[in-house]
Amino acid sequence: MRIVCDQVYQDAVPGQFVMVRLLGRASPLLRRPFSIHDLIMEGEYVTGFDILYKIIGAGTEALSMSRAGDIVDVLGPLGRGFSTRGDFGRVHMVAGGIGVAPFVFLINHLMRQGLSSSQITLFVGGRSCGDLLCLEIFERLGIQLKLTTDDGSAGSQCVVTQPLGEALRQQKPKMLFACGPMPMLREVMAISKKDGIPCQVSIETMMACGMGACLGCAVEKRDSKEKYLHACMDGPVFEAEKIKI
Repeated sequence: MRIVCDQVYQDAVPGQFVMVRLLGRASPLLRRPFSIHDLIMEGEYVTGFDILYKIIGAGTEALSMSRAGDIVDVLGPLGRGFSTRGDFGRVHMVAGGIGVAPFVFLINHLMRQGLSSSQITLFVGGRSCGDLLCLEIFERLGIQLKLTTDDGSAGSQCVVTQPLGEALRQQKPKMLFACGPMPMLREVMAISKKDGIPCQVSIETMMACGMGACLGCAVEKRDSKEKYLHACMDGPVFEAEKIKI
């Protein structure tokens, strides 16, 4: 979905999110969180942004019935995004299913900073070929793509972390970025720790407010007296070594 807005998104960074609610509807009552999929640019100016969503409940079903010209209530940009400072040299990204959502924005952002498409490899996994999203966009960007499916309907028939591990044995990147289901993120974090590669993960979790008031998106903190962080304020992007999931 493409949402036109004012210049408040000029300084949005990859990995941040928005909270969206349809106007004129009593249900669903709460806003829904969505990653900023990409920015809409006119020259150097941001005129809006895209979100990528999957219909899984009443909120996203209602969203799918929106039409061009409808007005939506949006809070954002919210949260802490990916850190893209420094010279990465080479990066690997790992996405599971709808976890591809922040990577179009991230890839475009890194390429605007000077990273070439040949330095970016994206590993995309899903249950079947229908779960591998935005492939035509990634192919157009010219990055290296590695695809896996559980049923073998596209790419290799294995979990997405298998080709990631194989690639790391050949050449280690300077940074790993990951977004997807918790089991996938745990495995990516374990691989990054074993191989000593810095890793940033974007946590997929339910949020009621997006601003730290409801405390419903707690993430356990590693090695600290402060027991919990919150995905909406401290994340949704975290350095892998700082959290337990």
